[in-house]
Amino acid sequence: MRNSMIALICAGSISFASPVTIVALGDSLTQGFGLPVEDGFVPQMQSWLQGQGADVALVNAGVSGDTTSGGAARLEWSLTGDVGALIVNLGGNDMLRGLDPKLSRANIETILKGAQARDLPVLLVGLQAGTNFGPDFKTRFDALYPELAAQYEVLLLPNYFAPLMPETGEISLQRALMQADGIHPNAEGVKRIVAAMGPKVLELLQRVKK
Repeated sequence: MRNSMIALICAGSISFASPVTIVALGDSLTQGFGLPVEDGFVPQMQSWLQGQGADVALVNAGVSGDTTSGGAARLEWSLTGDVGALIVNLGGNDMLRGLDPKLSRANIETILKGAQARDLPVLLVGLQAGTNFGPDFKTRFDALYPELAAQYEVLLLPNYFAPLMPETGEISLQRALMQADGIHPNAEGVKRIVAAMGPKVLELLQRVKK
């Protein structure tokens, strides 16, 4: 069913005079930390999309160590005039540092407002916090992505790491799909994430103004 849906999307109305430029705004998960260039998120997603027949140019706007504050600060110069859509994958470093989810929410909201002002469709990639900062922190952090996606009517991928989690639903990630630091996915982990996120990026392309 999933493959037939992807084929239907690709055979539909995604037709442009030139490649659609999509900016992937993020941190080390987007930048490709610890991996050969070709194994990073952006090159793998670019290849996946082209394999589905999508004519796109995916721009790597990932900065290792970046927070939502940093992403919001560099949004203006990341969105050049030829950009047609935006993927936002930020918040992991906020979570690891225990920053107030209220601040993370405000920064992501600034990014969404900036994209909205340019009439750019957005795919917001969510994360889920661990329990080390307490249940209140986790509840507030986990909620900010679906709530902002609904408020600004953007596409949502609920959890970036979901494809790496055991089928039992446990929060711990499969070690075989992670780098030694236990934070970043390895090449195979990125491949699985791309396969899960790819259909959402195709939906994003459907929303690009022609």
